[in-house]
Amino acid sequence: MLLVPPPFDPELGIALAAVGGSTPSGPSLADIAALRAEPELAVPAYDLTDGGTFATSDLTVPGPAGAPDISLFVIRPLAPPKDGPRPVVYHSHGGGMVLGTNRAGVEVVLEWAKELDAIVVSVEYRLAPEHPYPAGVEDVYAGLLWTARHAGELGGDPERIVVAGASAGGGLTAALALLARDREGPRPLGQVLMYPMLDDRNDTPSAHQMAGVGAWDRTANSTAWTAVLGDARGGPDVPAYAAPARASDLSGLPPAFLDVGSAETFRDEVVDYASRIWRAGGVAELHVWPGGFHGFDSFAPHTALARTARATRLTWLRRLLSP
Repeated sequence: MLLVPPPFDPELGIALAAVGGSTPSGPSLADIAALRAEPELAVPAYDLTDGGTFATSDLTVPGPAGAPDISLFVIRPLAPPKDGPRPVVYHSHGGGMVLGTNRAGVEVVLEWAKELDAIVVSVEYRLAPEHPYPAGVEDVYAGLLWTARHAGELGGDPERIVVAGASAGGGLTAALALLARDREGPRPLGQVLMYPMLDDRNDTPSAHQMAGVGAWDRTANSTAWTAVLGDARGGPDVPAYAAPARASDLSGLPPAFLDVGSAETFRDEVVDYASRIWRAGGVAELHVWPGGFHGFDSFAPHTALARTARATRLTWLRRLLSP
């Protein structure tokens, strides 16, 4: 049966057409070094202090046992706290687990910090293919351990840590919640999974529908998962901490917010993940944004759908963090 891609939201379609109808959708492993050198990936185009509202700092903290130290990028409001220790957003960046730094994607969580009087801690993790699984997720877990133990020193509340990430960062965040549960580590108050990268098998109807269309297609996804897992990708022995869609037990997890576009590769794996949280007796809120392509809210933040998506996440967080 021919799988016809769902249409893009009209406003998003115009934005995508302005850059040629799609973003580069099929990099090979050989292309990763060149992509990392792109200036827009190396230096964020936004003010990380939000005009002096926040102070920023870089901390070096212990990594996993036997591994290098890791870097945490910390953003703290300069104004006095409104009501005791602040909530903490622990952020893992996107980039297919092959690209990005702890500055990537921070503009999204910075909006939350401004509205919710929160602290942001964004973790730098080792990237594939130089550092395949489990390097990335173990770095993310080590950063959470440090953040939970030292939240008070940052002015944060260790009982109100929300873990969050987009795309690959969303997948790492889902894996982090599983690791924290199974190792009896810090229990986040909630998890925000923005169009998360969850399934190395890359074989859902939406993955096939969107092949060669829009942003981050099936070819790009295959490249990234191969970088992380090598020949094990798609096979029977991939652990859930590498690809959370492989988890057989999704019980006992923190409340989850998940969202994804209807016109993107990850749609079906995200919908399935939310459904399995519900079937396990858990709490999840799922939004499928009609006509959204992968990363649409960051690519075209001026559009109506992007503004709605961002406002909806903020509403969920406000409700989660309310006394």
